[in-house]
Order: sequence, then C-alpha cells, then structure tokens
Amino acid sequence: MTPSVTLSIDSPDATLANAGGKGVNLVKMARAGLPVPPGFIVATDAYRQFVAANDLQPFIVIALADTNSDDPVALETASAAIRGRFAAAPLPPDLSTAILDAYRALTTDDRSPVTDHLPVAVRSSATAEDLPDMSFAGQQDTFLNVVGDAALLKAVRDCWSSLWTARAIAYRARNGIDQASVALAVVVQAMVESEASGVLFTANPLTGRRGETVIDATLGLGEALVSGQVEPDQYVVDSVAGRIVERRLGAKALAIRGQAGGGTVTVENDAAGVQALPDGAILELARLGKRVERDLYDGAPQDIEWAWAGGRLYLLQARAITSLYPLPAGLAARPLHVLFSVNHMQGMLDPFTPLGQDFLIEAFLAIGRLAGKDFTAASQRDVLIAGGRIYADITPGLRHDLARRLVVRIPGVIEPGSEQALFSVLDDPDLQPDRSGLSPAALRTLARLASIVGRRAVLAMRDPVSQRDAVVRELDLFIANATRRAAATTTLAQRLALWQTLYDEFAFGLALKLLPLLVAGMMSFYQLRRLARRELGSDLLTLEIARGLPHNVTTEMDLTLWTVAQVIRDDPASAARFGAEDAAALAEDFRAGRLPLPAQVALTAFMDRYGMRGLAEIDLGRPRWREDPAHVIGVLQSYLGIDDPQQAPDVVFRRGARVAEAAIEELVQAMPSAAEAGLARLFASRMRALAGMRETPKFTIVRMMGVVRAMLLRSGEDLVVAGVLARPTTSSSFIWRSWRRWPRPGLMGSKFQPARSETGQSEKLETCQCVRLERTG
Repeated sequence: MTPSVTLSIDSPDATLANAGGKGVNLVKMARAGLPVPPGFIVATDAYRQFVAANDLQPFIVIALADTNSDDPVALETASAAIRGRFAAAPLPPDLSTAILDAYRALTTDDRSPVTDHLPVAVRSSATAEDLPDMSFAGQQDTFLNVVGDAALLKAVRDCWSSLWTARAIAYRARNGIDQASVALAVVVQAMVESEASGVLFTANPLTGRRGETVIDATLGLGEALVSGQVEPDQYVVDSVAGRIVERRLGAKALAIRGQAGGGTVTVENDAAGVQALPDGAILELARLGKRVERDLYDGAPQDIEWAWAGGRLYLLQARAITSLYPLPAGLAARPLHVLFSVNHMQGMLDPFTPLGQDFLIEAFLAIGRLAGKDFTAASQRDVLIAGGRIYADITPGLRHDLARRLVVRIPGVIEPGSEQALFSVLDDPDLQPDRSGLSPAALRTLARLASIVGRRAVLAMRDPVSQRDAVVRELDLFIANATRRAAATTTLAQRLALWQTLYDEFAFGLALKLLPLLVAGMMSFYQLRRLARRELGSDLLTLEIARGLPHNVTTEMDLTLWTVAQVIRDDPASAARFGAEDAAALAEDFRAGRLPLPAQVALTAFMDRYGMRGLAEIDLGRPRWREDPAHVIGVLQSYLGIDDPQQAPDVVFRRGARVAEAAIEELVQAMPSAAEAGLARLFASRMRALAGMRETPKFTIVRMMGVVRAMLLRSGEDLVVAGVLARPTTSSSFIWRSWRRWPRPGLMGSKFQPARSETGQSEKLETCQCVRLERTG
C-alpha cells in the first residue's frame, strides 16, 4: 500500500492532485491553526486503485463516447451506467484496511480515540473543484452522520461514484475539463453536531462590497441551507469596523439533525423569532472569515461553510467566490470608491484588449499633462482596469465640495442608468466632501484654460463657419502629417516615440481648438432649451431643432456609404455580386482587388476616408474596417435592400433638416420681443453650425489610432521577417500585450531609448524581449 492512500487533515504533503480542491483547502486552514474538525483524507490514489482494480476506466470511456453534454437524457443514461458499475464494484482489501486504520487513528477534539461507532462526515473532494475560477459547488456528494466501518466504506465508494453524476459530467464538459483526467479524494471528519450552521461570504455577494461579510445561518446541520430547504437568518458585518450593520431573522421552519445509529432526520421548527447565532459568535466568525481570506488566499473573497456547537465555531470548507466581478488591482475595500464604466460610456460591453487599455490610459495621461498633472501610467490611480474593462475613479470629485456638484450630474448625462446607482451610495460616510476650494496651481491652470477656451468660443459665436472650417482643415492636416511621419519610421522605438508625440500634439494643440467649438455649440443649445422652457413650458421643440444636424462626421460617413451603395446599384455586375454573395467573400475579394471596377473604386474611396474605423473602435487592439471590411459590406447590402425612396438615408436626413428649420421658425415666433426672437435665431444658427462637431474629437482620435495601429502592424511584420514571430492568420492578430516597460518621452521624465539586451542582439530581437507579443484568435 502506498503511503499516499490517506493523508492527515494537516498533512504538508497534501496537494490539489492528491487531496482535491476541498481537501487541500481544509489542510490549509488546519495548518494555519484555524478551527477545523479532526479528520483525514482518502487520497486520489485510492480512487485510481479502486478504478483500476475493477477495470472501470474503459467502461467510463465507452459510456461517455459521443454523449452530448447538452442532452440531459443522454447524460443521465451515461451517469446511471457508470454509477451502477461503481456500486457493484468491491473495494480491494488493502484499500479498506488503510481507510479503516486512518479512521481508528482519528482523535476527537478532547484527544479521545475514535471508536467504530463515532459519527463522521464524508465529503467528496474532486481535483477540479473549489478552484479560484470554478467552484464546482454541489457537483459531488456529501454524507453526514456516517456511523460504523461498513457505512464509512460505502460512503467513500459512493463519493467516488458521485464524480460521475450527470451534473458533474456536464459541468466539466462546459468548462473544457478532460473527463479522463479527473479523480476524486474523500474527506472524512469527525461529525460536528451543529446547534447552528451555515455559509459565510467574506464579500457581499449581492453588492460586491469587499468590506462587508455576509453570514447565512440556520439551526441544526447546514445541509438544509445549502440545499435551499430553509429560509436562514442573514447577518451583515462591517468587516473593517467589526460591527453588525444588518440582521434579518429567517423562518428556519425546519432543521436537519443527526440521529442515533447514523443518518439524518428533518424536524420542523418554530424558530422565526430565534437568532440562530449569538452576536459574539457572529463577529468572531466574521474575523475568522477575513483571516482565511487574508492569510491563505491573498485577499481573494471566500465562500466558507461553518458550524457552531458547544460554544465553538468550526470551519468545514472554503472555496473562492467565483461570481464576484473583479476589483482593480490594489483597490482596498475601504474607503469606498465609485468607479464609472468607460465601456458603458462608449456602448462597449466587451473587455478592452490590453493594447486598447494602454492607449486609453496614455490618452488620459496626455489630458492630465494639459491640466498640469505630473504622473505616469504606473502611478496614476484615476483610470483603473477590472475584468478587462476601464473605469474612471470619480471618488476624488465626489469628496470635493465644489467638484461634487458637477460630478453627480455627469453619469445621468452619459449613461442614465448609472445615475440611480450613484445616488444610492452618495450618503456613505466615505464619500462625504472633505475638501473645498482649489490650490493656487489648479486655479492658475483653470484660469489659463478658461481664457483660451472662452476667447475662442467667442470667436466661434461671431463667425462659426470660418472657425469651424479652419479647425477641420487643421485636423486633416494633422492626420496627413502624422501619416507621412509614420511612413518614415523604421523601428519600433521610433514608432512608439511618434505615438507619444501624436498624443501630446493633439492634447496640447488641437483639443484646445476643438473644445471652444463644442462649448459654443452646446451653450447655444442650452440657451435654446432655456428660451423654449420659458415661453412654451417645455423644451421638446429644441429636440426637433437638433434633427438633421450638419457637420456630424458619423452622419457624413453614413451618407457617403449610401452613395457607394448607389454606385453599386447602378452597375449591374456589382449589384449582382452584392445581391448573391455573402459579406465575408466580398470582403476577401475587395482586399484582393477583385470586385467589379465601380464597386472596387467606390469602396476604396470610402475606406481611404473611414477605413480606420471599426466596431468597438475606441479599442486600438480591435481590427479596423480596412483590415476586415465585412461589416461595411454587410451594411452596403442592407442599404441595397431599401426599396422605398422615402427611407433612403439622404432623404431621411434632408427631411430632418426641414423639420429643424420649421421648429426654429416656430420657436422664433413664440418669442415675446424682436430682441429675444433675434437671440433665438442666433442660438439656433450657432447650434446648427457647431453642435454637430461633437463627434469630431472622437473621430480625430480614431483617425490617429489608425495611424498608430498601422505602425504597430508594420513592426509585427518586421518581427515575422526577422523570424522571431510566426505569421498570424490575419494582420490584425498582432496584439501588443504591453509596452509599459518602455520609457516614453515627456511621460516618465526620460529620453526615449529602447531597452538593451545583455547579449547585444539586433534591435528587432531586443524589441521582442521588451514588448511581449501575443496572437489572438
């Protein structure tokens, strides 16, 4: 018999491979001196010996062959066949002896030897359960109040068999776990005759607050709670302050208790007014939970089963809470922070690629430099990453007396659903203003920016057309110049340096010229709404004035694409192909230059202007339309399906513009004096001339991203040529995992230089060492 067939509950040799997830977690707690009931573990080697001795593995493979994991009937059939074989298979004598020897070597809490009549709890512990990213909770069986040698051996075998329940088979299949690789350990512990028991969460599973511990408690054994048979008490503890902040007593209408001779019995209770766990034990349990989380799992929130008997607490198992949304690295549970989702603001629910994360953080740093802030990507804490999504920490604004008044309005304007969530936490003590006024440096920065923006906004109000056209020309010149400079770069170092330079040129130059136009346009719209509310009692008419708004780059793009659709419709060969083939095939032919000439030329012209755009385009790591034009071609096919001339995009746009003009006249006529009528007409004309520019900053940034992405793809191609990177299936699958290890000029106060390798390899190889590249599917 190998020594690893059984392990003590505090064995230093316990691993996930030999003790399973539940077992290794219990060993961690026992070795840390936490109150774990005495016991031992029947290691996975025992399971494998049992399976081998009874030749079960070939049967398992055959039973699962071609079983559809989405077919409940097929899963149940396979499970019943496998478990039937387990039930009929005897334990080899040496395995039985080893298990019973470990049982008799057990001692109780008072160090009394165990007799063969002492009740034990027998729990399954699979090698693929209670993991940080998959809990497998409830997939295998547990047997409580097992009494006697024969009952113990049967419970062990039944635990092994439960590795093959239909639920467990399906769960492993969904999570991509090899069915042939799994094994099961069994945890045997002295039975705790619980007066109360339940589950503890070291983070609030409903709100996600890491500073709260939530405890569910019922009377008797915890099986009634975990199986959903009882409404438990619930206690919420402020883990930082160490006090109970909420308690709700459940009905606890039944309890499960052990009975003499083994097994359990369910009894009815009249305990709605009885608190299952006293206050002192609640606080002690909360402290134990945070100790498990902090000392054993590096602060990862835990789901812990516990029991209370004879005035003592016991911890029965611990597993990671896998349903919580992750927090940004280094963000403590207290004080409370409010993070606003940039993803939602952009209508993008998927995670950002690593490259996209870096790009937006660097953009934020460029804005910070404009405001006089001096920090780096590593030191800043205003833009945070969690779960691949990007969040802006608005907590400093909420804690500033003046800024709070503005900050509380922003979520409702950008993403209305977030306003209610924000107001639900505004009364939290951690979010109360503790600062007022501005520092001299901040006042100087604001005064400088206000002077620049204010002066240019006045110019825009005086002559909106010339001011707008001048800025648009500068933007086009900026992109043309950036494209030319990018084409001249030959190394990754040069390309990253240009990337940083483009950031600063946009933030310090063009952004300050765009902002006054937006201020003038939106201020004019605000004044129109004010006049409408005063004279008409409602500002709904101003929404009509905003229809068919010119100078909106997204609208202009849609109208340009509609023009391309008309070119295709007017050419029989192009129309035939777009009507018969799918978008992916047409996209491939467009990239190869094989479309009919009118379609090829028209679509090429569109891509020259808009090809740097794409789905989730604010993420630099996402493909652009010029790399994969299938989406654009799909929209063209949709446009070609429009048969009603009145639904054509250009007709709809012109109709909206006419409605807007009529609404302006209606508002002007409602003014009580000629002077106010003149004001209404002035504000309407400025709003129509400038408010459409609101999309231009993002469009310019996306155009700049197109230049940057093209440079990075060229560097990826260089690595392929150098033989240090395999060619991916598409050019867009070159993704720069991280470039934070490179110093950037102006950002970290150092001159940009590529990192040097100790061996003096070529720059291309050094590049591969300094910037990790990954292929994405």
